[in-house]
Amino acid sequence: MSEPTQPVAIVTGGVNGIGWACARRFAQDGYHVVIADLDLQRATERARELGDAHLGVSTDVASEADVRALIDACVERYGRLDVLVNNAGNSDQPYPTVEQNVEAFDRLLDVHLRGTFVACREAGRVMLAQGCGAIVNLGSIAGLAGIPTRNAYGAAKAGIVAMTRSLACEWASDGIRVNAVAPGYVATELVETLQRNGQMNVQSIEKRTPMGRLARPDEIAHAIAFLASDAASYITGTVLSVDGGWHAFGAATS
Repeated sequence: MSEPTQPVAIVTGGVNGIGWACARRFAQDGYHVVIADLDLQRATERARELGDAHLGVSTDVASEADVRALIDACVERYGRLDVLVNNAGNSDQPYPTVEQNVEAFDRLLDVHLRGTFVACREAGRVMLAQGCGAIVNLGSIAGLAGIPTRNAYGAAKAGIVAMTRSLACEWASDGIRVNAVAPGYVATELVETLQRNGQMNVQSIEKRTPMGRLARPDEIAHAIAFLASDAASYITGTVLSVDGGWHAFGAATS
């Protein structure tokens, strides 16, 4: 077991995109990082890329048993948990509402909303015993504004925002801070695939975004690392938009 003063962070969905950027950032900041992902092989490979002090764990965040096993594995290996980043997610149905099915709707809420709840609850047990900890949940611009057809995703992210505030107020006096980030469109592998398949018009998104471009994954990771750090010691229950001005923009596009 490592020295108890060595900070430890769990990042769910940590093998790609924002999650991998977070894992790298926390490792650079001196944390032991636990990368949780459905793909055990990739999670283990990513942990090895960071170094021998890090851990990859197979986790389906929609499974209560898996999440409990993740937290247990972290505490067994490192003896503590300082930061939880709830990043794991899946994609919405790319169809008009009348063509969407309940099974896919439920699965998305299970992963995003229920998964975030269970992970917060189980991490909270450890952090309450420690008397400290920070949780950063992944919201989205889709949870703050209406985006047509993104019903399950928007509902899940709006729920995560509400839950973030509720947990922050409940645990503030116990030394646990709970915040969220609301990213805009991010240049991840998924977005590149959607663009290639004609399912996303990146040029239109860039035109709609005041800063004129998509975010880089590391830019979201920087914001998450800030909210998890002592530099944000008096910040809890907030939702930080990291969207290049997307949500603030109110003018019509031409």
